[in-house]
Amino acid sequence: MADTEALAREFEQHRTRLTAVAYRMLGSLAEAEDVVQDAWLRFSTAGTERVDNIGAWLTTIVARLSLNALRARRRRHEEPLEVFVPDPVISSLDGIDPEQELLLADAVGIALDVILDTLQPAERLALVLHDMFDVPYDDIAPMLGRTAVATRQLASRARHRVRDVTPPQESDPGLSREVVTAFFSAAHGGDLNQLISLLDPDVVLRSQGGPRRPAATALVRGAAAVASRAMMFRRPEAQLVPVLINGGPGVVILTAGEPISVMSFTVADGRITEITALNDPDRLARLDLSQIGR
Repeated sequence: MADTEALAREFEQHRTRLTAVAYRMLGSLAEAEDVVQDAWLRFSTAGTERVDNIGAWLTTIVARLSLNALRARRRRHEEPLEVFVPDPVISSLDGIDPEQELLLADAVGIALDVILDTLQPAERLALVLHDMFDVPYDDIAPMLGRTAVATRQLASRARHRVRDVTPPQESDPGLSREVVTAFFSAAHGGDLNQLISLLDPDVVLRSQGGPRRPAATALVRGAAAVASRAMMFRRPEAQLVPVLINGGPGVVILTAGEPISVMSFTVADGRITEITALNDPDRLARLDLSQIGR
């Protein structure tokens, strides 16, 4: 029992980082927690006497498990999902707490998670581990069955792909919040022209409703089309709670105190360029909303 308790204490020291690695690999907090739990089971039964760096060893285990989960997900879907919305990390406007900062690995906004999902599993592993968690290529290479040079090249290709499609973001959080507030004000007032003026002409809306709300799943492009869809937010019973989502501007929409949507926004040059909406009731029910009050 004493040995098990000591192992548990050791593991807990690394849990937040391990969860962050799995989350960045999978885009799902629930799957990340499952991976970390699996890592604990392996850790608690394995001999670690010859392990010099427990943290690095655990990171390797979690990375391999995440890679396997990502590959299995790809096999289940012959074609990539047209609309993918990662699990959001929700914080109050007061700021992100230290544990969430580790979980987000210095990334701001949920747009990056959407882009990461377009990478091949090996590309994602190489980029995430090296660029976000400072894991050397020499340590990543054995996970992929490649040389360190090949792993470096893999990460470089992934990095360029991410940079090519990552939307610019407004550097002033206050201005981003003003734009998002004006967006909902225009939607509530039914002012279609004002809505269009707040949207980039090439704005993209990704909305995922899940199996129980298939009509809420959509990929919409263009200011006029997105503005028309945004008119649904005129519902008078809805309560809008401004929040930070993955460190960027967002809103939790509540009805009768329960979440019906979580929306994140990317703002650049005073206009909204991307909107990501999670409307899946099952996934919403699993979110931690303790920081925002209800």
